[in-house]
Amino acid sequence: MEKLGYILLGSVMLLWLVGMIVGMIAIMPYGLVGLVAMAGAGLLLTKVLRERIANREDEHYDKDIHQ
Repeated sequence: MEKLGYILLGSVMLLWLVGMIVGMIAIMPYGLVGLVAMAGAGLLLTKVLRERIANREDEHYDKDIHQ
């Protein structure tokens, strides 16, 4: 049930993102600002996720330390 929820949420998010990109392309000269901002946010999100996945100290605290 949880996987289905994540799949549906991911699908809606992907469709929303595609709609935003198509809308920004439709207003081309002004939409470039939004496309650049979205690309920057995407790159930063990718960087944060990579660092979080590769950090062994965070994994240790998530698995072994209980408050």
